[in-house]
Amino acid sequence: MLRYILAVAAVAATVLPSASFAEKEATDTAKQELVARSELPAQSFRDYFKLFQPRKAAEPVEVSFSKDWLDQQPKATGGENWKCLSEALYFEARGESVRGQFAVAEVILNRVKSSRFPDSLCGVIHQGTGKKYQCQFTYTCDGRKEIIHEKTAYERVAKVARAAIDGVADELTEGATHYHTTSVRPSWSRVYKQTAKIGVHVFYRHNYRTASN
Repeated sequence: MLRYILAVAAVAATVLPSASFAEKEATDTAKQELVARSELPAQSFRDYFKLFQPRKAAEPVEVSFSKDWLDQQPKATGGENWKCLSEALYFEARGESVRGQFAVAEVILNRVKSSRFPDSLCGVIHQGTGKKYQCQFTYTCDGRKEIIHEKTAYERVAKVARAAIDGVADELTEGATHYHTTSVRPSWSRVYKQTAKIGVHVFYRHNYRTASN
């Protein structure tokens, strides 16, 4: 019987690891994990925590109303309303000064803010389109196909449109919702209040103010 007990004990000692060996193995594993963590660069942890820090507010853009300033701006992009405004500026004001282009864009944006006009840039620009010479912007109903021939001019007015939509420029027309060139004098110009004259365009505000004023 004693021999049997001794034999079982010998087998158990051979097959099962001792408590001290198991503890030593666990300790070695923990040390390896600590070494692996300590080898991670501190910069990685800093970068990780930066993900949860609030982003800095975008710095204001200073507009100089010049072609040089426009040429320094990144290529403009945007959605359908941006495209509509870019097209309108190209056909309505590409020959105007940069300040004048911003002023025309401002009028269109003021109309969007007013309850008397459609509530989108495309809606304002194409109001009345389809009825010859009864639209708000002549190029949309003069019967001529809108083809952009001057690529550089379009790229510049597209940047004006982007900046105007983003609201980076100061107000130029005191809430104007109408304008005309100096070569004509529509009947409404004798009723509405003139607010500015920039380049070849004269700007007016109706006797009402826009919704934002």
